[in-house]
Order: sequence, then structure tokens, then C-alpha cells
Amino acid sequence: MAARARDVAHLLTTPLLPDDLLGTVNPVWSTTEPAGRVVARRPETADTTTLLLRTGPRRPRHRPGQYVGVGTRLDGVWHWRTYSVTSRPDDRLLAVTVTALPGGTVSGVLAHGTPVGTVLRLGPPAGEFVLPEPVSEKLLFVTAGSGVTPVMGMLRHLAATRPEVLAGAVAVHCDRTEADVVFAAELRALAAATGLRLVERHTARDGRITPDALADLVPDWAGRQAWACGPAGLLDDLADWWDRHGDRDALHVERFVAPVPTAAAGTGGRVRFTESRIEADAAPGEPLMRAGEAAGAILPNGCRMGICHTCVGRLRSGAVTNLHTGERHDTPGEPVRTCVSSAAGDVEIEL
Repeated sequence: MAARARDVAHLLTTPLLPDDLLGTVNPVWSTTEPAGRVVARRPETADTTTLLLRTGPRRPRHRPGQYVGVGTRLDGVWHWRTYSVTSRPDDRLLAVTVTALPGGTVSGVLAHGTPVGTVLRLGPPAGEFVLPEPVSEKLLFVTAGSGVTPVMGMLRHLAATRPEVLAGAVAVHCDRTEADVVFAAELRALAAATGLRLVERHTARDGRITPDALADLVPDWAGRQAWACGPAGLLDDLADWWDRHGDRDALHVERFVAPVPTAAAGTGGRVRFTESRIEADAAPGEPLMRAGEAAGAILPNGCRMGICHTCVGRLRSGAVTNLHTGERHDTPGEPVRTCVSSAAGDVEIEL
């Protein structure tokens, strides 16, 4: 139906209008502002809910372990957070699993106050916490709390495509009590069906896991490719342990923290927004968006943290520095996220 409506729209409008027109009929069909409609909610624990979303026909295919930006409107303002995709790449519905954090207004609304039928905006899949190709046959997963969510996407994918790999894998998961374990029943069923060795540690009874304890639980840890996600303290301890006793390149870590600007933040310069004809002086490390708005430019924006790609404008001339990666971009026509890019000299942006 969506494809037929799109064809009709192309006949009745100019080439630039069909996606905008269809987005007003059904927001999920839009390609300029990707979105998904919540079609089911699946409680995982008292604090955690999986949202199942029906997305548009051009949803980018994710890799197991990646995350997407999720935008929800609260009191007329769009708020964005990132969540791991827990569905498989080939699943018909996109699944994101949200844990309500203490004091977290957005996470609380998404986990407990998002009814079926709600339309959420979506950012593109991102993240390097993914399995390699080909997949190693000796895997180790170490997770704690909601850190199990990106790994669950990997386990589901492997169970469907490479079950023999799971037969030799080990998953060590920590949570406060047995009732707090996200995906508990599915993890245990997956272990029974595939031969995956699942080790649960309930910290209220057993205490927090340490690298020493992990080495006792998995004696051949040094010969495995490892994926770890959880609280910063656990990940710091594991990174230090692998640095001192193993191969640091064999440990892959996912941290649930927002990227911070790099030291290579650009030199600053004069920014010209060619469509609005507004110019601004941008200080070193100052996002182009902030400099433009201070000068009176009305610029497209969404998450303001590099997730949703709403703020993108094309580079006409000059160069910019990505504040998250430190990479320099100077190719005319290249898309630039103005909220996380700074001027590297004088620059022109098509906005």
C-alpha cells in the first residue's frame, strides 16, 4: 500500500514533494524524517520494556549490536536518546529495549508511558560494537544490567544464522537479583537450545563480578574474542585486566555514555549559511549550529547531539571538524551535522 501511494504521489507532485506528502498521511512512510509506530509493548522486568515498531519501507539495515536514536515529543519538544536494537536485521519489526532510569524523564516515558500507536522518530543505525565477519567460534560476552541489550541482538542473530557458534560461546551476565535479569527466560531457553554456556551472577547475593572472578568462571578467557557492556566501573576493570593479562584488541567494549568533544576541535572561522545568507564567527570547538543560532539563523535541529541527522546541511566550501571523532571533512557536497561539527577555517554550509 505504501509503495502504491508513493507511486501515485510521484505522478501528482514535483520530485521533491512525495516523501513530505506521504509523511503527512502516515509519518512512518517519510524518508526525510524516519519514524516508527509502536505496534506492541513487551514488559521485560519492572523497569524495562521492549517497544516493537513498524517502520517505513526504507529503514536502513542495522548490524547486530548497533543502536539507533529514538525521538519522542514531550510537551511539544523533541527529546532524543539512544537505544540498542534488540531485533535481528531481518525481523519485520524493529525492537528497542528501554530501561527507565532513576530520575530519567525520557526513559521513564518510553518504558512506561508510550502506548501502542505512538509514532517515534528514529535515527540511523550506528555503533562499532558489532560482531566481525567471519564470526569467531570462541566468543565471550560479559554484561551487567541493561548492558545485555546490544548483546541480545547478537545472540538472537547468531541463534538464527550460526547456532554452532553459540554452542562454543560463553555469556556471563550480572544483575542485582534473578527478577532483575532482562530477557531472563529467553536467555535460559537460548542456552538450553543451542549449548550456549550462560552464567548468571546475582550481585545482591554474590557481589559484583571482578576480573579475577571472571577468569575463574571462564578459564580460557584469554583465547576468546570478548564483548562487554555494562557500568563504567566494570568496563574499566575489564579493560585494565585485558591490558595487563591478555590481548587488548580482543576486548570490545560498549559504553552507554554520550560522546564528548575531542581535543582536535577545529580552529574556528567565519561560517556562512548560504540559504539564509547569515554569517557568524565560530570560536574553536563551537558547533556550527550554536554559532549560527547566536547570529539569528533559524536552523533545522532535533537531538542536538549528533544522533538524528535532522540538522544536516551540505558543505559548499571550506572544512569542518567532527567534534566526536576529530575527523576533518572538506569535500564539497558532503553532508555536515551542524550540531557536532566546528569550523576549521572559513566555511560555507547550504542551510
